[in-house]
Amino acid sequence: MQSRKRKKADSRAGRRSNPGKTWHPPTEVESFRRFRKILCRQSSWRWLAVILIFVFVPPVSARQVDNDEVTPGHMQTGSLLLKMKSGYSIATRMNTSIDARISGLVARVSVRQEFRNNGQEWVEGVYVFPLPDTAAVDHLRMYIGDRFIEGEIREKAQAKKDYEAAKATGKKASLVEQQRANLFTTSVANIAPGEAVVIEIEYLETLKFDEGIFSLRFPLTVTPRYIPGQTVADRKGSGWASDTNAVPDASLITPPVVAKSNDHRLTFSADLNAGVPLEFVASRYHVIDVTNDANRYQIGLEDGSSQMDHDLELTWRPVAGAAPRAMMFTEELDGKPHALLMMLPPDHLSAPVQLMPRELIFVIDTSGSMHGTSLEQAKRALGLALNGLTPADRFNVIQFNSTTNTLFANNVAATVPNINLARRYILGLAANGGTEMLPALGKALSAQKDDTHLRQVIFVTDGSVGNEDELFRLIEQRLGNTRLFTVGIGSAPNSWFMRKASEAGRGTFTMISALHEVKEKMERLFRKLEQPQLTDIVVEWPNGNSVQSYPETIPDLYAGEPVFIRARLDDKARAGSTVKIHGNSALGTWEAELPLGIGEPRSGVAALWARSKIEELMDRQRRGTSPEETRKAVIETALAHHLVSKYTSLVAIDKTPVRPSGAGLNSEQVPSLLPYGQSQEAIFGFPATATDGALYRLNGIMLSAIGLILLILLSLRSKHNASAQRL
Repeated sequence: MQSRKRKKADSRAGRRSNPGKTWHPPTEVESFRRFRKILCRQSSWRWLAVILIFVFVPPVSARQVDNDEVTPGHMQTGSLLLKMKSGYSIATRMNTSIDARISGLVARVSVRQEFRNNGQEWVEGVYVFPLPDTAAVDHLRMYIGDRFIEGEIREKAQAKKDYEAAKATGKKASLVEQQRANLFTTSVANIAPGEAVVIEIEYLETLKFDEGIFSLRFPLTVTPRYIPGQTVADRKGSGWASDTNAVPDASLITPPVVAKSNDHRLTFSADLNAGVPLEFVASRYHVIDVTNDANRYQIGLEDGSSQMDHDLELTWRPVAGAAPRAMMFTEELDGKPHALLMMLPPDHLSAPVQLMPRELIFVIDTSGSMHGTSLEQAKRALGLALNGLTPADRFNVIQFNSTTNTLFANNVAATVPNINLARRYILGLAANGGTEMLPALGKALSAQKDDTHLRQVIFVTDGSVGNEDELFRLIEQRLGNTRLFTVGIGSAPNSWFMRKASEAGRGTFTMISALHEVKEKMERLFRKLEQPQLTDIVVEWPNGNSVQSYPETIPDLYAGEPVFIRARLDDKARAGSTVKIHGNSALGTWEAELPLGIGEPRSGVAALWARSKIEELMDRQRRGTSPEETRKAVIETALAHHLVSKYTSLVAIDKTPVRPSGAGLNSEQVPSLLPYGQSQEAIFGFPATATDGALYRLNGIMLSAIGLILLILLSLRSKHNASAQRL
């Protein structure tokens, strides 16, 4: 044995020391043997592990720093820090005050946003914020101390150019731009250290009326949007998401988010002139104080202020017998009469009738933004919906996040076993991943086989997507005989998506923002699903008068819903003129008329008509109208009525420079407050919903691979040691 070992050692030494021997690449077997021997040395494999970690694991992002450190912050840390020359400082603070004046069908709302610079250097603040998706934004004021500057409406490109020029020359300036119908950006330039600048925005809105209840919703924060598509160059904004081919302005609609804040406080007041006694005035999600003086109600928050993490909604109902069946308000502008009309179909159209069997497709969003309270609301809503199925019905359940999954391969009969299986499936759903809504919608609207069943899709989501137009197009193209009903879930759902998707789907939308209202609101939705709708609605205006009325095509109406019309007449109506409305239902034809002379004068009616016209123009563009033709028509309408739109912005500029010429200007994006009930980890820890999700997954994959490699190496080392002992 010793002789064989000595011969092997001598042979190896001879090969190493022979200078005349020609070198040849080792065979694969020889290479593996040499590598194994190196690894089997006690110190070598340890150093290899260290090298593998440094080479293959990406460095941890600065975004993961501790909240208490004064270092670069990120939206997921609960605070936003601003990089100054002197170091890092807490970002600009912001609080909001809302004052609403409500009369008849119209609300004029003032939103005052206070930007306070707590740093030591001059800054520009940029804040993305929500407004109602039907808001007509028509005023901007910038308050500096005791004086204010009134904003002017200009074409978007020109307004941006004027703002940037003022910013560069050290002048106070503010710019309000529309990113979506319900999403706006305020930019404020040259805020001095320790200074507060107040920006006031005013808008007009039409009240919602459903089953005898009036309501008005005030969105207060933005649910983080999911951004699909491939990244493109030339980033437009400073949001957390990159622009993509599916959402070209993603960086403009993804503001940083904080989970907690001592700021982002809301103060609220409302003056409600109902004109009739009310049965109740309530706020679903905030505790309010209400005082009544001759049917004029003053409303405020009981605690004085509240966190801006949950939409605020006011509701009120007239006492029995006082609810209006029809209302009309008018305003004359530039010699043209404008009218806002509401008419409620008679109650007998809502009487239950024997309907054909239904095919119900329940679609539930299980993406990260639905984590927690939102998913519980959605599960409870679908559980109640299953109760309404009959043995003659068919149904299916589709759930989606980053992928789409269907409970049954085909729609099945609503038998007890199938319904129980669906209940267990729904109870087991968990929220994670992105919001890939397009495949789920396509699946729900496909396979429309026959006319033996009334096909209805119940789509439950928070609507936290950035590619809304793409989804609206899909609905319009594939709807067929299906009706789409959207259920908005969560404390700050995307109301624009909910409303427009249901319009395109010829259905209706329901908003659920708290567990305690799931039963009430789902029962209201069931009544709409089970009772006949009013279709083929036509409005007839007096002969000889040219009228532009919106919406041009009146959508189908469901139980308790009124007809809303906004119109501009070329000439004043003659005495005795009437407007006639008629439509069809399963119970027959309905027809009603309203004298044009009964309209009550109301400021803002013309602006609301213009806002409806702009929405109609944008809908036409989605359906194929030339973008340039649409742009010109929108600009003409918006400038005439002083409205913010996709192509127009409000800008306010002070005349006197205030920032010293030698002082630099830092720009920061003021964060939004994470909506109540949502989880940052669930939203920002998954694909395309935040910037670090991919990094975390990559780290995990790399570490797992390294662990596997080390396990193999240790096994080889053990085998080598065992072989050596045998030798």
